[in-house]
Amino acid sequence: MVSVVAKRMQFEAARTGWPDAPAGRDVVLHTRVVTGTGGGPDKTILMSAAHLAQSNYWLAAAYMHPPDDPGFDTIRQRAAAYGSPLISVPDKGPLDRGVLRQMLALCRHYNVRIWHGHDYKSNLIGLLLRPFWSMKLVTTVHGWVRRTARTPLYYAVDRWSLPYYHHVICVSQDLVDRVRGLNVPAERCTYVPNAVDHQRFARRGRACDAAMREAVGTPAGRLVVGAVGRLSAEKGFNLLIRTVRALVDEGHDLELWIAGEGDGQEELVKMSAHLGLADRVRLLGFVEDTVALYEAMDLFVLSSLREGLPNVVLEAMSMGVTVVSTEVAGVPGLVVDEQTGLLCPIADQAALTEAVRRGVADERLRASLASAARSLIEREYSFAVRAIYARVLADEPASPRDAEP
Repeated sequence: MVSVVAKRMQFEAARTGWPDAPAGRDVVLHTRVVTGTGGGPDKTILMSAAHLAQSNYWLAAAYMHPPDDPGFDTIRQRAAAYGSPLISVPDKGPLDRGVLRQMLALCRHYNVRIWHGHDYKSNLIGLLLRPFWSMKLVTTVHGWVRRTARTPLYYAVDRWSLPYYHHVICVSQDLVDRVRGLNVPAERCTYVPNAVDHQRFARRGRACDAAMREAVGTPAGRLVVGAVGRLSAEKGFNLLIRTVRALVDEGHDLELWIAGEGDGQEELVKMSAHLGLADRVRLLGFVEDTVALYEAMDLFVLSSLREGLPNVVLEAMSMGVTVVSTEVAGVPGLVVDEQTGLLCPIADQAALTEAVRRGVADERLRASLASAARSLIEREYSFAVRAIYARVLADEPASPRDAEP
């Protein structure tokens, strides 16, 4: 009995830090596991609260994270900047039953109508809690990218969970095909591309460009090739560094910026030094002001081997930065070769080098592609989940038109 009382006191104490929900609105609880400073999906999740602020939905993000993870403070700051209610759920690992209890307490406290999962664990927890709290289950599949020893387990959890969800949102068409292969009916699976706030991700002027380059120490007149992402093997940064070596050898004055954190940092540092690029490859770590980062770039390159539909590509296009990308996952549905960017085959060193060479060498081509990309973002990529929420609550099947802006 003492332990039960203690746990109730713990949850009551936690509630004191929970944001207040306005009365009379349907609560959607976004749930996700994060470590460090998070990743690309967090931008869409955290920005969605503001974009639906005038609707009948109130969105909050309940993030499970390792206790005392210093990176979570950065996520807090980002959520505050986006105006997103954020709830911390300390998670000690797979056997931490306190996570289930706290998530159930959140559902009851907020009278959650829709549970919106964003990864295998939040999908599983939603299913486990539903017998104890009646709510609709929605999930967004962002793509199964990183491969570790536990990846087969993650796949297995999603294979079991997704068919029981009321609706599955996929951020690229290839993910729709994979989810449909898990026996999810077509009427419960919708393609909704990631969204970007094109008003926030817009150029602010040459002064911001110059300030970022000066802060990094880039010589005047040098082209900046940029990349953003976790420093891990699936991002293909090793291919991009070799491309920079080849183009510098040809006489192109450029350098590479890579913004991100990860366990591959040491290997990339060693590779850059070995290739004689220590002064031309700059690993920037986590960058808070990504608008300033994109503004300073002449070319953005996605060299990934595996992806969903990366937010970074949407952001670069919105910022009017010319994009070079591998033909990975959902990217070809966004970047049309020689119209809104330049594409090359996955893991093809020669093709990647040629595509970056074209972008570096032809200023007029860069300007044309960048302008077309910005127009595309303004026209087609916005937040489009409200209609799906409405249909799920009404027990109606969602249709593909719900994905339209």
